[in-house]
Amino acid sequence: MTKSKFVINGLAKLFEQGLISYKDLSSEIINVLRSKREEIIFKMKLTSKEETDILIKRVENLEKKIEKLEKNKFKKKLQR
Repeated sequence: MTKSKFVINGLAKLFEQGLISYKDLSSEIINVLRSKREEIIFKMKLTSKEETDILIKRVENLEKKIEKLEKNKFKKKLQR
């Protein structure tokens, strides 16, 4: 009976260490993948969400100005 408890305790310890090392390994893999993703984004010179939102607003403002200028140009042609 004591031999079986010894074997079971040994297996439980191995299983526990395996789970701990698995969690460590999985977190390490996730960290490596995140750093590679950031490296790729940096190399591609992509913008962040905030920068993208700012650029979208600027483009919208420019489109409004273009429409306004086109309307003024069209009105001037009608007046001639």
